[in-house]
Parts: sequence; C-alpha cells; structure tokens
Amino acid sequence: MINKKISKILVPLDGSKNSMRALEMAISMARQFRSTIIGAYSISIQPHSEFHGIGPMNKKLDNEIKKMMNKAKTLSAQNGIVFKEKLMRGDIGYNLIKLAHDKKENFNLIVMGSRGRSAIKELFLGSVSNYVIHSSKIPVLIVK
Repeated sequence: MINKKISKILVPLDGSKNSMRALEMAISMARQFRSTIIGAYSISIQPHSEFHGIGPMNKKLDNEIKKMMNKAKTLSAQNGIVFKEKLMRGDIGYNLIKLAHDKKENFNLIVMGSRGRSAIKELFLGSVSNYVIHSSKIPVLIVK
C-alpha cells in the first residue's frame, strides 16, 4: 500500500474564479490529509514609471488582496483547515517556484487554477500555470 503524506499545500491565489476553485479543491484534499494550506499572492512589479497617480492604485490593490485572503482564510477555517498567507513581489511564476522549492517550507503539493486574471490568454493553460507545471519539482494539480 502506498502511504504518501501531504502535509502542506501551496495554493497560488489571484482572486479569479479558477484560483478560488483551486482553493476549494485544496481544502477538500487538506481535510483528507489534515494538511495546512499556504495561500500565495505575488504582485508583478512593473518597471518604474514617472506616473505619479500610482499611490491610490497600490492602496486599492492592497485592499483587494486583503479581502481575497480574508475570504480564503474564512473558507478554510469553516472547513477546519489552517490557512496561512504569503505575499510576494516580482515575477509571479518565479516567485511561486522559489517558494515551492524552499526547503524550510517543505511543500508536498501545488494546487492552482488553470488560468488567472491575466489579460493575455494562452491556448490551453495560463502562462503562470504553464511555467509552474514545467518548472516544479513537486506535484502540481491544475484545477479548471
């Protein structure tokens, strides 16, 4: 009998329907394995601009992220799952892989949506999920 333990699940979140479905799938799996979920949000940093109206945009984005993470934390808690959040800045795919492979974190699985909120659509998978699938050394579950 195969006895593979999944104790820590990484769930990239961006507020899209697919990322929330991925969270729901991760919660279902976490209940079976008594796992912890880490919800990760990576803010893609754009090159510096002379545009000075960026302050209110950052505050609005911060509020959206807090609202989304609180929703994820509440949904997890309602199902008896410990949820922790991780916020990162920089290239989204790179940040997710770096976090997933961090020896201190010790993730067993990545559960993510097939597409996020990006404006550009890939043929089959979103560019971030495609990057994660091809770069990850741990199992990845893609949720549609």
